[in-house]
Amino acid sequence: MRVAAAEAGMVGGEAMTAKRIDARARFLPVGDTAFAVEFGDRIDPAINALVHRTAALLAETRPEGMVETVPSFRSLLVHYDPLRTSAKALQELIGALELEDEASRAPARIWRIPVLYGGGAGPDLAEVAAATGLGEAEVIALHAGALYRIYVQGFLPGFAYLGDLPEALDLPRRTSPRVRVPPGSVAIAQRMSGIYPVESPGGWHLIGHTPLRFFDPVQSPPTLFAPGDGVRFVPVGEDAHATIAEAVAQGRYSVAREEGPA
Repeated sequence: MRVAAAEAGMVGGEAMTAKRIDARARFLPVGDTAFAVEFGDRIDPAINALVHRTAALLAETRPEGMVETVPSFRSLLVHYDPLRTSAKALQELIGALELEDEASRAPARIWRIPVLYGGGAGPDLAEVAAATGLGEAEVIALHAGALYRIYVQGFLPGFAYLGDLPEALDLPRRTSPRVRVPPGSVAIAQRMSGIYPVESPGGWHLIGHTPLRFFDPVQSPPTLFAPGDGVRFVPVGEDAHATIAEAVAQGRYSVAREEGPA
C-alpha cells in the first residue's frame, strides 16, 4: 500500500519531490507491541517535519491494528495490537508512504505570544545578559526576533519545546533548579525556549512572562499549541501585560496568529 503525502509543489523556486519513508528511516523494536521509526540522530526541523507528517498520514489512513503513535524530536513510536496486526505488516505499510521534502516549508500556523520581559516577570534576564555578553535589550531582541518551531510537547501537559533559539543565547540549564516556576514563565535553555503551562519545578532560565493559558483539560484540544506550529514572541509593557491578563481571566482574549502557506 502506498499513500502519497501530496502532489509535488514548489518551495523557494525548487520542486519538492516525494521520497519513500523506508529510504530515510530505520525501524527499531520497542518491546513486543511497539516499534520506533527513527528518521535521524539530531534535533533538526526537517527531521521533525518527517516525524509529524508520518504521524498525520497514519492518523488519516488508520491502518488495521495500529493503536497510537507518539512523536519525539526525531522518531515516531508506533503502538499496535499484535492480535490484529504485526510489526512487519505495519512497517511495510509505513515504509511505502511517500513524503515531500518539507525542510523549507514554513509552519502553517504561527502563534503570536505577548511577553513581558525582565524584572519580576523574567528574574534571570540580567544573568542571561551577563553570561552571553549581551545587553538585556539585545537578549530580548534576539529572543523575540526568532520564529520558533514546536518540535514536540512533553514534560508537562502543554509544555512545548520551541526551537531553534538563536545561538548567541545558547546556555546550559541552571545549576540550581527552582522548586516552583510560575505558570506562564518564558524560559530558555540550550537551543530551546519554552513556556511553563502550570506551576512546577524547573531548571531553565526565566526571562519573561506571558499571561496566556496553554493547557485546559476541559477544552478540546486541551493544549493551545500543536507540534509543527510556529511561535513568535511579542514584547509588551507592564500595562499591556496586565490588560491581557484581565482579558484572559474573563475569557475575552483570543490569541493572535498568522496563517502560513497552505
